[in-house]
Amino acid sequence: MNQASVLIVSDDTEFARTIVGRWQAEPHAPGITLVTSDVWHSASGSGCDLVMIGPVREGKLPSILTSVSAMPRAAAVYLAEEEKDIPLLHAEHPHLVVVPRQDGWAGILIVVSIEVLRRVDALARAHRAERLALGVQGDATLGRYMLEMRPSVNNALTSVLGNADLLLLEPGQLSRDSREQIRVIHTMALRLHEIMQRFSSLVTEMRAGETISQDETEDAAPAVVMRP
Repeated sequence: MNQASVLIVSDDTEFARTIVGRWQAEPHAPGITLVTSDVWHSASGSGCDLVMIGPVREGKLPSILTSVSAMPRAAAVYLAEEEKDIPLLHAEHPHLVVVPRQDGWAGILIVVSIEVLRRVDALARAHRAERLALGVQGDATLGRYMLEMRPSVNNALTSVLGNADLLLLEPGQLSRDSREQIRVIHTMALRLHEIMQRFSSLVTEMRAGETISQDETEDAAPAVVMRP
């Protein structure tokens, strides 16, 4: 997992000091940024993986939680001073992870935050894998289309090359500009023909490789002896 980024939001210096100290004791400490509620704004958490919210000034918490809930990437963990507030917090902010303040709260908060960061990393990996799979699927679709269209394209290129050769063999029938245009068309057709030939060779090599791999797999498979 790459180094995570954590934003700590709190007006309680003791809370911030305790959490930073706990993080620094971890073998894989994240990058940490500290902000107070006075400097917090909706873009403060952009680019970070986790927002940890501690005690803030009265009246500041609702706007902070609302803006954090709107962040598409960052997860959020909040240390609740009153356990009775937790059901309402869960109802208003379903994705918020709430830890009640109790004995050993700092250690619990770090353990929970580590698990949240692992989940964030897993989701990010899943999204990257999904994008990669879509890209590969698109490449495969393009390859199948080229494979299906190869005979038609080759026939069209052969026709273009043949007609261009015939026209160039009759110098008196065309103006100088027309001959230059036909030469350009002839050159482009030759290049396209070379590309299609390379594509055909690649397809042949890939199919041969698949056949060899399949044969090796079958040869390596253990024989099954049926005993009476």
